[in-house]
Amino acid sequence: MFGLIKTWKALEARGIMGINRRNADYVLKYNKRHLYPIVDDKIITKERALAAGIHVPEMYGIIETEKQIEKLDQIIGERNDFVIKPAQGAGGDGILVIADRFEDRYRTVSGKIISHEEIEHQISSILTGLYSLGGHRDRALIEYRVTPDQIFKSISYEGVPDIRIIVLMGYPVMAMLRLPTRQSGGKANLHQGAIGVGVDLATGLTLRGTWLNKIISKHPDTTNAVDGVQLPNWDGFMKLAASCYELCGLGYIGVDMVLDQDKGPLILELNARPGLNIQIANDCGLTQRTHAIEAHLEALAKEGRSEDADQRVKVAQGLFGHVHPQ
Repeated sequence: MFGLIKTWKALEARGIMGINRRNADYVLKYNKRHLYPIVDDKIITKERALAAGIHVPEMYGIIETEKQIEKLDQIIGERNDFVIKPAQGAGGDGILVIADRFEDRYRTVSGKIISHEEIEHQISSILTGLYSLGGHRDRALIEYRVTPDQIFKSISYEGVPDIRIIVLMGYPVMAMLRLPTRQSGGKANLHQGAIGVGVDLATGLTLRGTWLNKIISKHPDTTNAVDGVQLPNWDGFMKLAASCYELCGLGYIGVDMVLDQDKGPLILELNARPGLNIQIANDCGLTQRTHAIEAHLEALAKEGRSEDADQRVKVAQGLFGHVHPQ
């Protein structure tokens, strides 16, 4: 018991945020309940983003009822690749990524050949709420398939790597790159075995990785180094993340983005309860950073000032940039 208290005190001293603190001091304090649907439903997020001129993967169509499943051919058209996902899914479950056609069938990103009927069955499962938060009836979204930028070729396994930035009141506070692995089935989900890699907020340079809660420096499948990689268009990612505060009105969010080889940075989804593994990937606690932003906001309030997304990015980069783990 004494050992546990000692460990907890050591974590507290390093500013490591636990789930209770995250929920009480940030999620409950900064995220108004009535705004949750904006981030919990990917279709609503996408529509809000498009209205605000924020880049997202193009939406090809929405299927809301069993009857509408017959519109699938019309929605897909002549396209060879697309993604089907539940509007209210979590953790990447229920997502079907089609990479190509094979005669009258389809090839998934992992090389599996499936029939049109199997795709319809997947959509039907999505509609019943099999993958939705709370098991409620859901909608299926058919959208553009992201092609990852070439920079990720050597440090990722299948799938699409994504970048998560945690944002407090419009200020980015911590970032990580999530890399799919063979174990994660090509998904950028840490709980399923993806790698989390810390990212320096000022430069977009990757720090070190964490895989299954162990510190690593090489990708287990490609054996290439995951640290010291310069992410392209980093300021673009930071600006996108910061501007999501205006987009959804929630004060504490995780912004998940991808880098498409043709379209550049795109927003995939927003999360009102972002996980805490990002601290392991950065070898740094969230609490010290969130406190620094709260102090900055207090000072601004006294001066009667506020800052736009560009200014907020500069403040965050000045406060938290160039922090390299020992």
